[in-house]
Amino acid sequence: MAVKANRDRLAILGGNPVHTRPFPSWPVHGEEEKEAVLRVLESGNWWRYSYGEGVALVEHPEDIRSEVAKFQQAFANHQNSKYGVAVANGTAALEICLKALGIGPGDEVIVPAYTYVATATCVLQVNAVPIFADVEAETYNLDPESFAAAITPRTKAVIPVHFAGQAADLDRLLPIAKKHGISVVEDAAHAHGARFNGKGLGSFGIAGVFSFQNSKNMTAGEGGLITTDDLEFAELCESYAWAGRQKGHPWYEMHRLGWNYRLTEFQGAILQAQLARLDGQNAVRMKNARYLAEHLAEIGGLRPLKLDPRTNPCSHHIFIVRFDPDGFEGIPRQKFVEAMNAEGIPCFYGYTAPLYENPMFLNKDFCPKGCPVNCPFYGVELDYRSFRGTCPVAERACYQEAVWFEHRLLLGTKDDMDDIVQAAAKVTANIGQLRG
Repeated sequence: MAVKANRDRLAILGGNPVHTRPFPSWPVHGEEEKEAVLRVLESGNWWRYSYGEGVALVEHPEDIRSEVAKFQQAFANHQNSKYGVAVANGTAALEICLKALGIGPGDEVIVPAYTYVATATCVLQVNAVPIFADVEAETYNLDPESFAAAITPRTKAVIPVHFAGQAADLDRLLPIAKKHGISVVEDAAHAHGARFNGKGLGSFGIAGVFSFQNSKNMTAGEGGLITTDDLEFAELCESYAWAGRQKGHPWYEMHRLGWNYRLTEFQGAILQAQLARLDGQNAVRMKNARYLAEHLAEIGGLRPLKLDPRTNPCSHHIFIVRFDPDGFEGIPRQKFVEAMNAEGIPCFYGYTAPLYENPMFLNKDFCPKGCPVNCPFYGVELDYRSFRGTCPVAERACYQEAVWFEHRLLLGTKDDMDDIVQAAAKVTANIGQLRG
């Protein structure tokens, strides 16, 4: 398409908007989800362990009756992992993984500064200390050099986030982690169905973690899942999610301090239907994301994040462009976003601050008596204000650059994509109207 320099009055100032049709809504559902819910309803077995089936039954998939057990095995296989442990949400999945790795007081876990808070709070929940590293400017994924620089003798794990559905640079991250004996837990909450060098994300570290919260590329409203190739680790994770029970032991015999983080049979059934849609939806997202990246890059001041060919398919949970005020005569990002929304193109800033600038971290409002950062096992005085300026890419993304478009927009038509491009071109061509 040719990007047109539309000189019409901007919609935010009373002109006609470029896009007037609704974009696809989310979540997507149909008869398959309805039948799944009815199947569970009529079975009378609504609870995850109604059939007494745990993770070990993946060795005999033909015997599985639990909807959750069927789903966790199918999803793990889809991501090229041997075992899946379904839990209540992605945050719970992260906590469980760290607990199963034996991470606790005195330990550090490196996480990117540009991510959802759960990537860091899961560390605090096991009384360990999150240490922040910067992200790469072209992808907003964990910067391997910043990760390497953050390693100390206390570092026990790293949680790279496959941000927006594009793989972190595992070719560089994994050797660094291996050299230092650091466990890798992949935060793949955005990466359902995505692959890196032909292999499913979530299958590279000791574990991968997925979320099925309502905004995610497949959803049951809530839900999470751990993928791993290690059966002992999988069974330990399941024990933590199931109040500390242990396979082969009496029902009320608890072997460790666990949680009740179970998924329901309703969710397991719905997610099987959602999984059947995933590859087709990701193919549409990927096609439209590449079209947008090509044409938005022609507009001065907008730089779509790099599309790494090693991530194929990419799930594109978010489509992100980097906004450069210099390309818009000094107009701030806020005015651009407001103008785009007025043109009928929903977009927003995403994270408004790096994680270490949240009041929780600045005030160290974590646990009673100052744990874990003031824990005697840690023995280091840590002030999260000290991270200011150490993650310049994350700070620039939060305060100046990032403009997010939801993945549901990428399920639209070519005409919808053209409207996104033309709206951006219209705002650019009429930037003087915003200045006035």
